[in-house]
Amino acid sequence: MLIKMAWAGVPAVLVGAVLVGGAAFAGLQPASVPGPAGTAGGTGTTDTATDTATDAATDAATEATEGPRCGDHAPIVIAHRGASDFRPEHTLASYRLAIRMGADYIEPDLVPTKDHVLVARHENELSATTDVENHPEFAGRRTTKTINGHQRTGWFTEDFTLDELRTLRVRERFPKRRPRSRAYDGRDRIPTLEEVVELAQRYGVGLYPEIKYSTYFASIGLPVERPLLATLALYGWQDSEDPVLIQSFETGNLRELRSLTRLRLVQLIGRGGAPYDLVKAGDRRTYDDLVTPEGLRRIAEYADVVAVMTPRIVPTGPDGRLAAPTSFVEEAHRNGLRVHVATIRTQNAGLPADYRRGDPSRPAYRRAAGDVAGWLTRLYGLGVDGVFANDPVSARVVRDRMCAAGD
Repeated sequence: MLIKMAWAGVPAVLVGAVLVGGAAFAGLQPASVPGPAGTAGGTGTTDTATDTATDAATDAATEATEGPRCGDHAPIVIAHRGASDFRPEHTLASYRLAIRMGADYIEPDLVPTKDHVLVARHENELSATTDVENHPEFAGRRTTKTINGHQRTGWFTEDFTLDELRTLRVRERFPKRRPRSRAYDGRDRIPTLEEVVELAQRYGVGLYPEIKYSTYFASIGLPVERPLLATLALYGWQDSEDPVLIQSFETGNLRELRSLTRLRLVQLIGRGGAPYDLVKAGDRRTYDDLVTPEGLRRIAEYADVVAVMTPRIVPTGPDGRLAAPTSFVEEAHRNGLRVHVATIRTQNAGLPADYRRGDPSRPAYRRAAGDVAGWLTRLYGLGVDGVFANDPVSARVVRDRMCAAGD
């Protein structure tokens, strides 16, 4: 069962952590959910560190004049690549901390290994997020490939067996932007999908996996879709009521999945460009076409959710400040689609100018924390059904306070 979303259902340790500005989040206990016979639990490092949540989250939430849809339909908090503001992304430590911070869903992006095991990486190229460059035994694996029309040089998961990947250690993608996370470089291995599923079931949260580069991986004989469904089924997740949402930026694989599973599906919409499967097929439709009223009607034929970047909800002008909201949320809801938005970041550089704080002339301004609580309050007030957040605790607190205020 998922963590209840009403303020009254928030574990006391989480409430106290937020209100006093920091705590150990030690009160979450594992749920008793058996895995398949003969499997072991996750093997990432144990995370006993504490992390703080901004008091501004509670202040902004109490100022809201509108509230999100709550009750059984409260907006969900999706931990974007885990608690990626605090731990290297797509590690068990990052997912585990996100759970302690109150995330409803954890988000693993999935790519395959050479021996067709699904692992959690944002992309198949390894040098930005692991120490692969420091392994002379893999120097000969460095190569150049064309992925979704873009040339990339580096080391790729599909050229490594799982055992070989296990010799690598994960590091922070943006060390200057996230120095707290950088302190955990080298502690964790790349987790498998099974390990992430086991972690989610142990603590009673949902899974929000993204299928990466579907067309490309199918072309080299390593498709992601059916192994994903098989793994989820092995752990008893097969129905629309199960806490799983499967996402993709492509469209054809989601249409195929609709005929294979009752699990909920999410059409991701890029900031610009077009789904690669449409490009490959010579279909001239872009993401802009997919979010028209007609495009949303077509998406509703196979998907349950449409996930967009925040400018499609509230555009920004040339000065980076917000303009009037669009009618996107209302149009999607009219077509029976829920709306999730990405990505809520805490740093000034990732926020609209309206919510940046501090002196722009200071060197640390771009990575300094802005008014993320105010931005979340605005989005929840516009009726979004979920947010992808790098700092799950802020998203959870603002959501729950707004829901409580509306009861």
